[in-house]
Amino acid sequence: MTETTGLALYDRTARRGSAHLIGAYSTSFGLASRLCSRDIRTHVADVYALVRIADELVDGPAEEAGLGPAQRRALLDELEAETERAMASGYSANLVVHAFARTARATGFGVECTRPFFASMRRDLAPVDFADRAEFDEYVHGSAEVVGLMCLRAFTLGMRADPDRDARWQRGARHLGAAFQKVNFLRDLGADADVLGRSYFPGVDPHAITEVQKHALLDDIDADLRIAGEVIPELPAGCRRAVAAAHALFGELAARIRRTPADGLLVARVSVPTARKLVLLARASTGRVVRPRHPNRSSREAGATRTGASRASGAPA
Repeated sequence: MTETTGLALYDRTARRGSAHLIGAYSTSFGLASRLCSRDIRTHVADVYALVRIADELVDGPAEEAGLGPAQRRALLDELEAETERAMASGYSANLVVHAFARTARATGFGVECTRPFFASMRRDLAPVDFADRAEFDEYVHGSAEVVGLMCLRAFTLGMRADPDRDARWQRGARHLGAAFQKVNFLRDLGADADVLGRSYFPGVDPHAITEVQKHALLDDIDADLRIAGEVIPELPAGCRRAVAAAHALFGELAARIRRTPADGLLVARVSVPTARKLVLLARASTGRVVRPRHPNRSSREAGATRTGASRASGAPA
C-alpha cells in the first residue's frame, strides 16, 4: 500500500483528527503544544484527544444528549475496553482510539497509565466528595498525573534509559499534571459544586471556602509547580519549550486565582487573557521556567469570566 491508501492513510487521518480536536478544545494547551517538535506534537495530540473524549463522555455532550449515568458508565467501560484492545492490536475502528493506541505502542506506555485514568473518570459519574487526602491523591493520579507520564514517554522516545534521570523526570511530570488538575478544580469551584455535585478538596466546603483554605490550596499547587519546574531545563529540546509554556500558563492562572477573593471563585472562572498568554508563550520559547506575574489589577479585570462546565480530567481547558 502507498502513503495515500491503506493503513498509512488511516493512521494519518486519525492523527489529523486528534490535532483538530486539541485545537478545538484547548487554546492554552494547543498553543503550548505547537512549541513541540513535530513528532512529539503528534503524540501529545493523540493522548489529549482520548483524554478529552473520555472527559466529554463523563459530563459533557453525552449528558446533554440525555444519557444517564448508567449509560455513560457503559460507554466509558466500552471505551476503556476498546482502548486496551487497540493498544494490544495496533488498530481500532474508532479513529481517536486508533491514534492513541499507535502512540501508546510507539512510546511504550500501557494499562499502567490507562487503567488509573479510566478509574478516575468513572469516579466522576457519581457525586464527588472526597473523604480524605489519600482518596483525593488517588483521583488526581488517575485523572492528571498519568497524563503527564504518557506525554513524558513521548518526550523521551528513543532516549537511552537512565534510572536516576527517569525517576526525576517522572516525578516532575506527575507534579505538573497534579498542578494542572488542582488549578482546574479551583477555577471551576462553583460549577463543580452547583452543576455537577462535586467537592474535590477534602475538608473544603466550596460554598464556604475561606481565604485561609484558598491560600493553603494554592501553596500546595505552587509546590507542585516548583518541583515540576526544577526538571524543565533538563528536558529534551523537542519538548522543553512546550512544557515551559504550559508551566507558565498554569502558574499565571494560580497567581490570578490567589488574587481573586475566595467567594468570587464561586461565580467567576479565572482565565488568562489571550494577549498575556502570547507574552508567556514568547518568554517560554527559550525553554526557561517563567515565574508568574502577580497582577496589580482587580481579579475581575485580570481575566475572570463567567464560570462554565468543569473538566474532570487534567487536560487543560
